[in-house]
Amino acid sequence: MAGMGKIARRGFLIGAATVAGGFAVGVYSLRQPYASPLSKDLPPGMAVLTPYVVIDRSGVILITPRAEMGQGATTIQAALIAEELDIPLDAVRTDPGMPAPAYYNSKIVAEGLPFAATDTGRVAGVARETGDMLGKLMGLQITGGSTTVPDGYDRLRQAGAMARAMLITAASRRLGVAEAELTTEAGAVIAPDGTRLSYVELAPAAGRLLEPRQVTLKDPSEWRLLGKPMQRLDIVAKSTGTERYGIDQTAPGMLFATVRTNPARGGGVLSLDASRAEAMRGVVKVVRIPDGIGVLADNTWRAFQAAQAVEIEWGPAPWPADTEALFESIAGAFETRRDSRLKDEGDIKAALAGGADVEAEYRVPFLAHAPLEPMTAFAWFRNGIMELRAGTQIPRFAVRTARRLTGLPEDLVGLYALPMGGSFGRRLEDDFIDQAVRLAWAAEGRPVKLTWSREEDMARDFPRPAAIARGRGRVEGGKVAAMDLAIAAPSVSASQMGRLGVPTMGPDTAIVAGAWDQPFAIPAYRVTGHRAPETVPISSWRSVGASANAFFHESLMDELIHAAGADPLEERLRLCTHAPSARVLEAVGELSDWGTPLAPGRGRGLAFCLSFGVPCAEVVEVTAEARGIRIDRVFAVAEVGRVLDPVNIENQMQGGVIWGLSHAMWGELTYAEGRAEQENFDSFQAMRIGECPEIVVRALESGGPVRGVGEPPVPPAAPALANAIFAATGQRLRALPLARAVRFV
Repeated sequence: MAGMGKIARRGFLIGAATVAGGFAVGVYSLRQPYASPLSKDLPPGMAVLTPYVVIDRSGVILITPRAEMGQGATTIQAALIAEELDIPLDAVRTDPGMPAPAYYNSKIVAEGLPFAATDTGRVAGVARETGDMLGKLMGLQITGGSTTVPDGYDRLRQAGAMARAMLITAASRRLGVAEAELTTEAGAVIAPDGTRLSYVELAPAAGRLLEPRQVTLKDPSEWRLLGKPMQRLDIVAKSTGTERYGIDQTAPGMLFATVRTNPARGGGVLSLDASRAEAMRGVVKVVRIPDGIGVLADNTWRAFQAAQAVEIEWGPAPWPADTEALFESIAGAFETRRDSRLKDEGDIKAALAGGADVEAEYRVPFLAHAPLEPMTAFAWFRNGIMELRAGTQIPRFAVRTARRLTGLPEDLVGLYALPMGGSFGRRLEDDFIDQAVRLAWAAEGRPVKLTWSREEDMARDFPRPAAIARGRGRVEGGKVAAMDLAIAAPSVSASQMGRLGVPTMGPDTAIVAGAWDQPFAIPAYRVTGHRAPETVPISSWRSVGASANAFFHESLMDELIHAAGADPLEERLRLCTHAPSARVLEAVGELSDWGTPLAPGRGRGLAFCLSFGVPCAEVVEVTAEARGIRIDRVFAVAEVGRVLDPVNIENQMQGGVIWGLSHAMWGELTYAEGRAEQENFDSFQAMRIGECPEIVVRALESGGPVRGVGEPPVPPAAPALANAIFAATGQRLRALPLARAVRFV
């Protein structure tokens, strides 16, 4: 095991001990002056300074507890600490640390509150502060909701500044020089006479100090790392194929495992015969697990083959069996299951009393996460200790699951978080870790690496929910006068949080996120959410509710603007009540040369969505050829408060556009006999390189709250594409995927 697995107390749980020391220092507040209770346990020459900075004889280790999924989380977390610590980014090692309440996410709860990001009122502010405290009290160590940067921006810089202050104090005492006369540079404290004391030699003394109550953070004008292009710390490993993901884990004597479970999740097993599989070459054991079986073998391929050789009769799905019936279940919610009405401005009934100028129904399908690395986890139960290695966005929940299954106390279960080959929200679940623990328990003493087949990964996904929207609206005098949008979908919160044992209450804002909270002043404006019955178990998918609701909202908005005879950009700007959002719309218009003539058969489509606190607007240009629709260019602009790494923001925005367009074109899960019909990438198609357009992005900086940009570019992509197709062809597309109605080339 790398990193923290090598720098602590005894055996495997060394990493846990070190992080526990950080927790004791800083779980309540980074400014609490508590000494580390682990000082006596640390090897000579090692010190823990705050929960995020560890120094040993070989240098500085920065703890980066938010999960790395390809989004650059490790690098930006390290940069936030290193900036204040005055240490070059390429001179540090990083480690995710062991799961601990110290690494709670202070912003994740706020994403589910029924307050728009534009609401700066007192009640909204108190609610957000309460959400922060709730995340702290519950120790919610979660990566998601584009919160890594907002959550870490102040906290990680403070951690670096505190560690720097402690090192300066240690140097002052050694040299007899006032702290105010000492400076830091490149991992050393420097005296006026040029004497340099490295952080490594100062660490033991600094580790015995109390953390300072207050520190002064650098002004952005003094930044050496932040705000400038950075090379990601993992770029060499990922470019050379040497990065070690969960699927790459090895250990002496390791068993290779896979699972085969009911593709109609929850249907159970009616009967099974494993005799043929157990007699196959290399098979060690077939193990019964909930909803199916696991196989332990001497390599992954043999485990796969044996799993398929088990004769199993599956029970039926406990929900409607096919796609049509699932949509009927959703549609039924419009009549009986109102969940929220968070937007209700003006008198919509009066505005539409004379009839609607536009009335339409929109649909989006279930969508798989389908990360390239399928679900995988390493587990080893030996000498009464359960060791886990896995890519996960919820490490503390994963440890809790292992404890529940084994009955082991917390200090005998450890998890080392690994980089992931994609997630898009799928690794917010711990079902694969549950299975790995069960199989390791059955193979006591031998390490086990569980790897799902691609077919298992698709069949047993917790997809993004399907949803239906019904919209009506009226125009007057060339302007949008009324807009009424009703959305029906099952609750992601109830499904996902229910599996994690976290209670939910009140309306599920995810059902209407990206629709009710948009910054437009329409005289009569209403958005209603209807909670459909729980059927297929569902989960968060990159940009969650906004991924569907931006398509609904911006499609209806575009139809109304067209009915009014207005310009899509000018009318949105007229209606916009939020200055940062207006700047984003203006910037995307400038970037895309909006309003300039296009050749016949070409069209531009505009869409906007404010999600995760980030206003994002996109313009898609298409050409309608005889052989189909070609996407030519995409222009995307987002307001992020402050740009911390322009290269990574560009990558994230381009990736979000591709993700959104790809699924708008092709993505869907359909169901028959209670199971998903798409089993691999041949049937769950994605955008190919030749189909990818030129993507031009711009990030704006208002100086306001710093925001994350991993998800906000996704929601506007689908409606911008659909609106562009309308502009080029006159054909309105109201259901995804668009490839059901047009051909893409």
